[in-house]
Amino acid sequence: MGTSVPLTHAHGNEEQAMAGSSHGHTPAAWTGVIIAFIGFCAAGAFMVMAQPVGFWAGMGVVVLGGVVGAVMRSMGLGQPKSDHPVHATTGDREPARAQG
Repeated sequence: MGTSVPLTHAHGNEEQAMAGSSHGHTPAAWTGVIIAFIGFCAAGAFMVMAQPVGFWAGMGVVVLGGVVGAVMRSMGLGQPKSDHPVHATTGDREPARAQG
């Protein structure tokens, strides 16, 4: 019971790549998500109140959030595709296998 464990956390390569990629930390991403979240909340509230017109208006705001995010990204306020770690292949990893 008197054993202490040091408080360290080892990160794997994938975890480090994701933490250092600034994934979604752009004005385009934040703006699009905030607009979509507001629309989602409004649509949910109108759904509970049984107001289909308000629900669909809220869903329209969700779609508008995606459009605003895409437009802002095309204006240069988003992360370029070349910076995504998914698009960078190194070829130095083995395929995943089941251990048995």
